[in-house]
Amino acid sequence: MQPCAAFACLTWLPARIARLLIRLYQLTLSSVFGRYCRHLPTCSHYMDESIGRYGLWTGGWIGLARLCRCQPFGTSGLDLVPEELPEAARWYMPWRYGRWRICNLGPTYVCEAVEPGDANPR
Repeated sequence: MQPCAAFACLTWLPARIARLLIRLYQLTLSSVFGRYCRHLPTCSHYMDESIGRYGLWTGGWIGLARLCRCQPFGTSGLDLVPEELPEAARWYMPWRYGRWRICNLGPTYVCEAVEPGDANPR
């Protein structure tokens, strides 16, 4: 086995194990605790997606921030995994990966006004 192949295994294997544990939780304990979550997608789906997208270290911190927001006095509503990491995030400052107090505000739609004579008739 080449060193590069061994290193690749060390990076994806822990993330794969974490995602399998999340799936096991979804299939077993989730029904015991109740399938209600304040956010959409649920916290377990959010954690699974963040680990799948960013890896165990970064995705785990992003998911932990979400779990901390999911409480009676926390946020609620649509909260998607961020498309890009914050600029201030570094591997040695993992708390900067997560959004600790806010969630998504939902999609933003921009409408532009069109003058009545500007539209092309069909």
